Amino acid sequence: MSTSSFTLRYFNAAGLSETIRLLLTASKVEWTEEHPEWPQEKPNQPFGRLPVLIQKSADSETDLVLSESVTIERYLARTYGFLPADPRKAALQEQIRDRFTDVILAFFIQRSASDEKKEELVTKFEELLSKQVEVSSQVLRDNGSNGHFFGDKLTYVDIAAYAFFKYLIVSSKDLSETVSGLVKSSLTPELHKLIAVVEADPLLEAQVAKSDTLASELSA
Repeated sequence: MSTSSFTLRYFNAAGLSETIRLLLTASKVEWTEEHPEWPQEKPNQPFGRLPVLIQKSADSETDLVLSESVTIERYLARTYGFLPADPRKAALQEQIRDRFTDVILAFFIQRSASDEKKEELVTKFEELLSKQVEVSSQVLRDNGSNGHFFGDKLTYVDIAAYAFFKYLIVSSKDLSETVSGLVKSSLTPELHKLIAVVEADPLLEAQVAKSDTLASELSA
């Protein structure tokens, strides 16, 4: 068992940190969360941004401070075995994870677009989403449609995919009912299975139970 403990600094929202929370939970490490006063605490963060992860050793000394959400995710995934040691196998997971970022960025860009650019950017978002659903579903099928992208155990990309779809369907609903409905309707049987398997994994039970499940939203 790990002798390290962690503190996650982020806002009291899913945002960029839900995958991190799920990884910390699945790793069975001791961790807590802080919600800094913002923007007052901005100058005190390594890059003036959140999330920030602080790792402390067994004697409570700080021995690592990380910023940038995907950097934090991959550090945890590698450290606690949710990414394979083989760089080729790891890269297959990481490329899917990076596409989730592309889709999220497109979502926010189209939201803030001017009227003359809106239609073009909405179309781009929809194309990126459609391709991501298509590719993800094919990888899941190639793995036997067992609810995992690779193998038969929980991996980094399983967790990241779950957090991605939960964000767009549940957390973003207040921002865009249209996008939430679009993503919800785009899910394939393979992705429904992934969501169910991830939510049922005993390693994630503590974090999943903190909010409404994505499966319950999909069945509503």
